Amino acid sequence: MDDYISSGTFWFMVALINAGLAEQKNRSRWIWFLLSLLLGPIATILIVVREAPEPVEPSMTHRGGWKNPDPHPRSLGDPM
Repeated sequence: MDDYISSGTFWFMVALINAGLAEQKNRSRWIWFLLSLLLGPIATILIVVREAPEPVEPSMTHRGGWKNPDPHPRSLGDPM
């Protein structure tokens, strides 16, 4: 029983480490965390060997902001 617990703990720790490595290489930490739960140390090799993708500049809508289509909004009391 203790062998299952220790190997499960090791597998989970590898998945956490892989999530951090993936984030440093500009990859989705959740996808690589889940892949690491399935593949274990093989996922570590894949993360280290593969090249990092080009960084993409996030937009305001990507960060949850709202883009105002009218750069000069009028208040309700202003005459047109």
